[in-house]
Amino acid sequence: MATAQPKTIHPYITQRKNYCGGEPIIKGTKFPVRSVVTYVLHQGMTPEELIALFPHLTLAQVYDALSYYYDHKEEMDRILAESTEEYWQAKLKTTS
Repeated sequence: MATAQPKTIHPYITQRKNYCGGEPIIKGTKFPVRSVVTYVLHQGMTPEELIALFPHLTLAQVYDALSYYYDHKEEMDRILAESTEEYWQAKLKTTS
């Protein structure tokens, strides 16, 4: 019989309803988890390259953001889909 997985704590990630659109971000910054995912998983940047580009981030924060993504993949994939230009163009067409 399968047992429930304990909830993983992500010490570097926060999410507040009325802050940064309610998206998960790296604590102490306005840097969204979706941006880490985009740079590292979609564009192929290494975490080390990412922190060189954004020196206010640490490797621990970047790896925690990636861990958060995998723990909340369905929610994060929705956020990523909704942040594309194609999504907003299609949305504008349906409301016009």
